[in-house]
Amino acid sequence: MKIEIDTHTHTLVSGHAYSTLKEMAESAAEKGLKGLAVTEHAPDMPGSTNVFYFQNLRVVPRKRAGIELLLGAELNILNEAGELDLPESVLSLLDITVASIHRPCYKGERDKVTITNAYIHAMENPYVDIIGHPDDSRFPSDYEILAKKAKETGTLLEVNNSSLSPVTFRENARENILKMLFCCKKYGTGIVLGTDSHVDETIADYSYAEELIREADFPKELIVNASLEKLKASLKRAKKL
Repeated sequence: MKIEIDTHTHTLVSGHAYSTLKEMAESAAEKGLKGLAVTEHAPDMPGSTNVFYFQNLRVVPRKRAGIELLLGAELNILNEAGELDLPESVLSLLDITVASIHRPCYKGERDKVTITNAYIHAMENPYVDIIGHPDDSRFPSDYEILAKKAKETGTLLEVNNSSLSPVTFRENARENILKMLFCCKKYGTGIVLGTDSHVDETIADYSYAEELIREADFPKELIVNASLEKLKASLKRAKKL
């Protein structure tokens, strides 16, 4: 399967990742990608960076090692209202955003209705492009509702390769991703494959995700990051131009 841009990666800036921006870009080039999204953990994640980092990303060149860089954030969904840990004034400066639920950052009930509402409200934000790893049974959600809302709002849902790794801490990811894929196929909802790489070696490794794509007989045309240009055109901020 040809994927032109990895949409979910982290560098040393995120605090618990292990490669530099230069190393990540060079690895992406070596693996034949055209683009790389670097989505550092937003400030509420323990050990990550601060708001000034994201405000200053304009100084970083968007080409490195022949790779087009999209520089953004993996935002933390904080509660059922879908509040995020960066304001829209900062989100508007970024190239791309992923919004995810993480245990250290989410405050509130964790039943299916509450978590589904948290994702729904996050998707309503005009600067949330992708919902990251909505596959963890510790944060159960209704995939029928998510797929419909994602289609309605132009939000992409992520198949996270890291969630499927044998060393993952997320629960029932394989079963949950398959449910999500069948719902996305039903409603024509776009997805991305993200590695969630925290080290350069795992960039562009979709081996676990591709297995599920085949099992679900998922339409290739709905895998948005198969094309760099299609991914860029699908981002909410691109639609504002």
